[in-house]
Amino acid sequence: MSTHTEHQAQQGREPVDVNDPRLSRFDVVQEGARRDDIEIVHYEEQVVPGSKAERRLTRTVALMFLLTGLFATAFLVIYIWWPWQWEPGRGGDKLYTPLLGVTLGLALLGIGFGILTWGKKLLPKEVSIQDRHDQVDNPEDRKITGETMLYLADELGVKRRPLLGISLLAGLAPVGAVAAAPLIGGLIEQPHKNNQMFTTGFAPAEGGEKIRLIREDGRPIRPADVSVGGQLTVFPGIEGGVSNKHADSPTLLIHLREDDAQKSRAANERKGHGDYMWGNYVAFSKICTHAGCPASLYEQQTNRLLCPCHQSQFLITDNAKPIFGPANRPLPQLPIEVDEEGFFVARSDYTETIGPDFWERP
Repeated sequence: MSTHTEHQAQQGREPVDVNDPRLSRFDVVQEGARRDDIEIVHYEEQVVPGSKAERRLTRTVALMFLLTGLFATAFLVIYIWWPWQWEPGRGGDKLYTPLLGVTLGLALLGIGFGILTWGKKLLPKEVSIQDRHDQVDNPEDRKITGETMLYLADELGVKRRPLLGISLLAGLAPVGAVAAAPLIGGLIEQPHKNNQMFTTGFAPAEGGEKIRLIREDGRPIRPADVSVGGQLTVFPGIEGGVSNKHADSPTLLIHLREDDAQKSRAANERKGHGDYMWGNYVAFSKICTHAGCPASLYEQQTNRLLCPCHQSQFLITDNAKPIFGPANRPLPQLPIEVDEEGFFVARSDYTETIGPDFWERP
């Protein structure tokens, strides 16, 4: 006698053959519940199948899922085609992120309300009581489990209410595309078009004219303007070079002491940047490679440049290599020289991208 049969005999019940074709799917589910000492004490449909109430609730849930698909599709359209590049004034780029947040939020709300309405209003109510126990698995248990899963699918009512299945598919398919959009967005549209991530205000002008280094007030800089051990924040001498239009261009010009300059030149030689310095002067980007904060606290005794936001420290005499804190990439170095009039100019633009961006992604 099997374990289940013994158990049924102890309960005073006749054993039930779950393979009997005369049993309904619910009969098999109910028998499986009893074998697990689960008693279904209450079970009722919340709406009468085919009634006006069922059709109304079905339309409501379907509407929720269709709205989910609509807002998710709107998210994709905005993500791909809406103008996102920053422009001065009140252009459409200012709405890019808010619109993404609103459409995605409404899509997720549609899913949530749709599932809640389906579960609370359309699925049957059931109250069951179970005694905890352990039993050995057998083929009949697998039969019961399979029938139970199929019965759950029947309870969802998708077969009887095809509108729910169609709306669920129409709503969730765009949501899946939303999840994939950031991963394949770079394949849809080039995020670095016009090479803007690798170009700053120090890029040579048309005709190859080199860009001067200037103060915040627009005055060009001579070597004598920076004392030994001193430093000065400089900007590209172009229109808007000191404004947010070229927020990636602020640079720290440092006049190293002789011994420190020798160390810095040796480090440059090892990296292949032998001509990046001019005399004992060196220039590095002020944009921290960790989170883009201004790294501007220079300690001349140790030649360390500190970022005040997260305390990253860069050793200027070793190619601005990070030696403390979360930054893991050196500050890019700007190649500099002095023009015929004795003012500092950039020999070329930065040869490495500025700030954190995708370099910080694991």
